[in-house]
Amino acid sequence: MSVADRYQTFLALDFGLKRTGFAVGNRLLRTAQPQGTVVAQGDARFALIAKHLKEWQPDALVIGVPFHPDGAAHENTTRARRFGRQLHGRFGLPVFEVDERYSTTEALSDGARDADAAAACIILEQFLRSLS
Repeated sequence: MSVADRYQTFLALDFGLKRTGFAVGNRLLRTAQPQGTVVAQGDARFALIAKHLKEWQPDALVIGVPFHPDGAAHENTTRARRFGRQLHGRFGLPVFEVDERYSTTEALSDGARDADAAAACIILEQFLRSLS
C-alpha cells in the first residue's frame, strides 16, 4: 500500500504568483470538482486556503509543480515546491506533487471560465488516476 492510499479526500492547488486555483476530490470515485480561485498573496493567501481546508477537511493536499516541456525545472518549479513545504508546515497535512505541464492549457482548451480552478481539477484527477 502506498502512502497516498491511506487517504480518501484531497484538496488540490494550482499555485500561481497572483492566483491559486483549487479543487476537491476523493480516491473512491477518482473524480475532482473545481472549487474556485484564491486571489491573494503571502499570509492572506494562506488565510483563505485555511478557510477551504476547514470547509472540505481533506486528508491530504496535492499541488501542481510546473516544468518546461522537456521536463527541466524552472523558477516556478522552485516556487511551487516551496509553496508545498509551506502548506505542510502551516497545516500539517501530507502534500503530494504532480507534474502540471499543460494543465492550464488543457483547462482553457476545454472552455473553463476559471482556468486556475479547472487546472487544479485536472491536476487532482491525474493524481487520483495514479493511485492503485
